Amino acid sequence: MSAGPDFGLRPWEMSDLPLVREAAQDPYIPLITTIPPRYSDKAAEAFVRRQWDRAATGTGYPFAIVRSRDRRPVGAIGIWLRDLPQGRASIGYWMVASGRGQGVTRAALRTVTHWALHDLRVPRLQLFIEPWNTASAHIAEDVGYRREGVLRGWQQVGDERRDMAVYGLLNSDGPVDGRAVAED
Repeated sequence: MSAGPDFGLRPWEMSDLPLVREAAQDPYIPLITTIPPRYSDKAAEAFVRRQWDRAATGTGYPFAIVRSRDRRPVGAIGIWLRDLPQGRASIGYWMVASGRGQGVTRAALRTVTHWALHDLRVPRLQLFIEPWNTASAHIAEDVGYRREGVLRGWQQVGDERRDMAVYGLLNSDGPVDGRAVAED
């Protein structure tokens, strides 16, 4: 899938191990994802296989975010369908330092959001963002998600339970940025 002229989304590949290595070195990404906290080729390969398994079993659709000009992966985004029988799905994303500040996260979130609402017909999408993460909150709001509240002690992050702000977007919500999120 295209995420604008500069970035695309594609399934994970074994050639993405350098991205897993860079993400494993980030102080935060391994705390909130299944990226291995200590890089090894074996652990990184297992991570990629888990992404494939999620797609194969229908529990989610994980994507690597890739720069168009050199095909270099710079982050990840995925939609998790565990709660789809209740009419909702969650989206999560992360970006390595070398990919930040280029608008790619916003473009990837907009792309996956549109796909989930329009093609998958998910009634409700949600994001869980730590309250201190204002950059991620601004991206979510720019795409059309609404902050709905704070869930106290919602998620284990590292060695502690942390609050998460929940952001939601309904398939029936109005236009985002002057255009409908789930256009036909």
